[in-house]
Amino acid sequence: MLKVLKNLKKSLGSVIAIVILLCIQAATDLALPDYTSKIVNEGIQSGGIESPAPDIISKDNMDTLLLFTEQDKEILNNYTLVGSKPDKHQEKVINKYLGKDYNVENKNIYVLNELEEEEKTNLEGLIAGPIIEMTTITNEETANSLKEQILLNVPEQQKTYLENMSLLEIISQMPEEQMNQILNEATKQIESMSDSIKEQAAVGSVKQVYKNLGVDTDKIQNDYIFMSGLQMLGVALISMISAVSIMFLSSKVAAKLGKTLRDKVFKKVIKFSNAELNEFSTASLITRSTNDIQQIQQLIAILFRVVVYAPIIGIGGFVKVITGTDNSMAWIIGIAILAILFIVGTLFAVAMPRFRKLQDLVDKLNEVSREILTGIPVIRAFNKEKKEEARFDNANKDLMKTNIFVNRAMSMMMPLLMFIMNSIMVLIVWVGGHNVDQGVMQVGDMMAFIQYTMQIVMAFLMISMISIMLPRAAVSARRINEVIEKEPSIKDKKETKNFDPDKKGLVEFKNVSFRYPDADTEILEDINFTAEPGKTTAIIGSTGSGKSTVVNLIPRFYDVTGGELCIDGVNVKDVSQKDLRDIIGFVPQKGILFSGTIESNIKYSDENMSDDQMIMAAEIAQATEFIEGKEKKYQDPIAQGGGNVSGGQKQRLSIARAIAKDPEIFVFDDSFSALDFKTDSKLREALSTRTKNKTVIIVAQRISTILNADKIIVLEEGKMVGMGTHEELMKNNETYRQIALSQLSEEELGEKGGK
Repeated sequence: MLKVLKNLKKSLGSVIAIVILLCIQAATDLALPDYTSKIVNEGIQSGGIESPAPDIISKDNMDTLLLFTEQDKEILNNYTLVGSKPDKHQEKVINKYLGKDYNVENKNIYVLNELEEEEKTNLEGLIAGPIIEMTTITNEETANSLKEQILLNVPEQQKTYLENMSLLEIISQMPEEQMNQILNEATKQIESMSDSIKEQAAVGSVKQVYKNLGVDTDKIQNDYIFMSGLQMLGVALISMISAVSIMFLSSKVAAKLGKTLRDKVFKKVIKFSNAELNEFSTASLITRSTNDIQQIQQLIAILFRVVVYAPIIGIGGFVKVITGTDNSMAWIIGIAILAILFIVGTLFAVAMPRFRKLQDLVDKLNEVSREILTGIPVIRAFNKEKKEEARFDNANKDLMKTNIFVNRAMSMMMPLLMFIMNSIMVLIVWVGGHNVDQGVMQVGDMMAFIQYTMQIVMAFLMISMISIMLPRAAVSARRINEVIEKEPSIKDKKETKNFDPDKKGLVEFKNVSFRYPDADTEILEDINFTAEPGKTTAIIGSTGSGKSTVVNLIPRFYDVTGGELCIDGVNVKDVSQKDLRDIIGFVPQKGILFSGTIESNIKYSDENMSDDQMIMAAEIAQATEFIEGKEKKYQDPIAQGGGNVSGGQKQRLSIARAIAKDPEIFVFDDSFSALDFKTDSKLREALSTRTKNKTVIIVAQRISTILNADKIIVLEEGKMVGMGTHEELMKNNETYRQIALSQLSEEELGEKGGK
């Protein structure tokens, strides 16, 4: 898989941009639960007041507050009693809470100084307890209750006098020891509170302080919720823009990788010799170039989002939970992660072997389909439709069964994971609800914890989803790499030679032998002959004698395994394949045409070829008769594979294509077999005028095609058993004589030979 990913170098800029955007998206997504917590805790429950240290407090309230602490100096060091000329910071605070029209000349308010984070935290610790005690004492209902308790122990003579005083006035007139006793009782109750509840109570006390000063606390709450909501929307918008950009760039990177891989596979396949093409099979190469690359492309489209985003979210969410205000429920996340890993690991272990098998079965189905579709005429001729249907059905069923097993296994994953996610949510609400009830946790913290937990679980869900695609993509990557890394058995040397101009058109087989890769026996043995320019060399023999193998060695479709094959005086292994094939006009045994027009097929060797050269080639190949009968003449369309022309027409156009190239050497591999005798005769007669100075090598089954050849090579079981003219071989070679007499009578052979 990593070897395939190396091809992303061309999209490095986009990949870097995706990673940066993923980090931005992860950061924004991790910030959203904090805003939820703030809106619930500070905005709703605390009325928009964030700190237990009031930004502004009346002098009377400050004096009262200091009664409940011995750290008067430390607290007052953080506040300034505002005079007639407040500074910019003081003016800003006053305008925020009391409005621009508030008169500060009376020096009746304290404003909190500009403090560092650490200083403010220290102040909050000092002031939280005293401010709760102060508001508790000054609260009318609480004050009346405490006042009644105090008056119970007071003599009747003083009770009438004290009843007309406030609780605070009563406490201030008490002996110090008695006053401290009452205050210590209140302090103990406050210290027994949890930090979060204590902070919430302190913030509630600040709200009362603001009300005492005449501050519009409803406006503070509305402003806080509005601004927090606006910030939350901004963060969500950034997350959305990042997500859209990531998907756009990921799709672009995936498509570009698919194009690069298809390009590499195709270019490598083009370089393959017949040996590699036979090794992989055409059906498999098509599957690897399409289906396998599509699997990789689909994976890459979401890979970055999972590989980069999921770990950031998972780790980031866990860190947020651990370092948050309350981490008492972190163990729930551990349970969720372990459960998810167990399910994903189990399904992965069960399905992975089947994923490997899946692509091989797709190959097999393609191979069977291709073979059946290609051989439909033969299948119908032998009434074997049922047999082939059964063969296709078997391959189809094997693929279906494997697909069903894999899909069933993977379809269980999502319901199980969703069950875990919902169970975890219920568990959080259950445990969190008890914590909120006991005053250990605030509602906003529980909501934030739920969101962080869902983010962590979703990160693992994303990783588990990629595990569905990864095994199949890994198999596809391996199959693609097999093609890309396969070295062609036939390749050019680093330093190539040029042809000898004095031996132009000369083809020499010197003790040539050949065996197919992995074969045990030689297909050709000790082949020795020379084909000269201006002469026609024919090769004949029974089926399987090695005729086509001999001519396939000339353009180097295969390399000789023994001896030496020289063209223009140079070993074919020492020249470049391009230079070698440039001087050869090869017509294969089976005529192959490409989708396009008659013109594009004849001009296949050179698109800029003149029309006169094209028409002349068509005339020599005896193709003008049917071309002129077409509605659009040379512009008439040719279907894929030449499906809209007959076998004879296809063969004539293939011959015209080779003639139009005007090469040094013509190689006809049984290329006249689909022609009738009259067309065959006319074609060879016209060809002889065109090839006076050319080397012509013809493989033929019909004796009539090669009667007038300058040299006839007779093959039998891969060995040369005769060489000479028709007359010489009829006299001296029994193999040739038997082939000839099997087709024509002695009188016909004598007449044709004479002609």
